[in-house]
Amino acid sequence: MVNLGDIFPNFEAETTIGKINFHDWLGDLWGVLFSHPADFTPVCTTELARVVQLQSEFEKRGVKVIALSCDPVETHRKWLNDIKVYAGCSTEGFPYPIIADEDRKLSTSLQMIDPDERDADGIPLTARAVFIIDPRKRMRLSILYPATTGRNFSEILRVIDSLQLTDKHKVATPVDWKPQEHVMVQPSVSDEEVKTLFPLLTIVALPSGKNYIRKTPHP
Repeated sequence: MVNLGDIFPNFEAETTIGKINFHDWLGDLWGVLFSHPADFTPVCTTELARVVQLQSEFEKRGVKVIALSCDPVETHRKWLNDIKVYAGCSTEGFPYPIIADEDRKLSTSLQMIDPDERDADGIPLTARAVFIIDPRKRMRLSILYPATTGRNFSEILRVIDSLQLTDKHKVATPVDWKPQEHVMVQPSVSDEEVKTLFPLLTIVALPSGKNYIRKTPHP
């Protein structure tokens, strides 16, 4: 099992762009690896199409995206046109690769299997996992959805915005935060330090009298 902060395991895999070494492919950028139960299935098609539509948003944030499905590369390539049509995309090529994991070796090693969803042969399908990996190759977020529930990729972009912001500044993002909204000063920042770093600080008065909710405009 990969824990938050661990180096994300490197692997080699066949994909729609050829064989890759994951760490080499990622380079010094952020990455999102997201898995799927099978090709030519309804929810998976909507998800991959949504990522096609959001590709420029990922690129803007310096994020490379790669998908995984437990079917061969040949099937992936036949599926791409359906995904593009559903996405309303008319450009040549496909904006990100899809990993082939026919033997489910990678899915199993990363614990992405959904035991409640099985194929026609009774083999468990890959669940809808999401892994966000930073440029140091460390895993910063993991979410595991069941095969029957599609993901919210706007939320994944929001999380990336939060991770990138909080890496640069001593802040945290509150519940339902969106980019450009106020953020919270981290508790580790001293009262003296906060005066210099966050001159527009607002302290929320609470019954306890403790000044731990310290808001500041988006840095």
